[in-house]
Amino acid sequence: MPRGEIDEAWIEEAVRRYRRIESLQAEFDQAVATVEVTVRSPDGLVEVVVTAGGRITDVRFLGPLHSRSPRDVAGSVQAAVTAAADAAEWAREKLHNETFAAYRPLAGA
Repeated sequence: MPRGEIDEAWIEEAVRRYRRIESLQAEFDQAVATVEVTVRSPDGLVEVVVTAGGRITDVRFLGPLHSRSPRDVAGSVQAAVTAAADAAEWAREKLHNETFAAYRPLAGA
């Protein structure tokens, strides 16, 4: 193609791909907001449910608290929240890989 000419087919393909990426991004954003992961503290006392976006949606105590010191309970909560943050990151990466697996860059880009 001579220099300065517009490749209409390439432009149409780029627009089509852009729209597809927008659609995939919306799908990904929806999944990040709704997919949940559940984790527990190492001692099994605390369970946390978190979305792939990192929003904690539930916290449960799975055992009696009266026999534990406040420091132990706080440590269990901290461990569960830390695990929830790691789980949310893992879920986001997994969703991203699944959502955009078929995407490939434009040739020549």
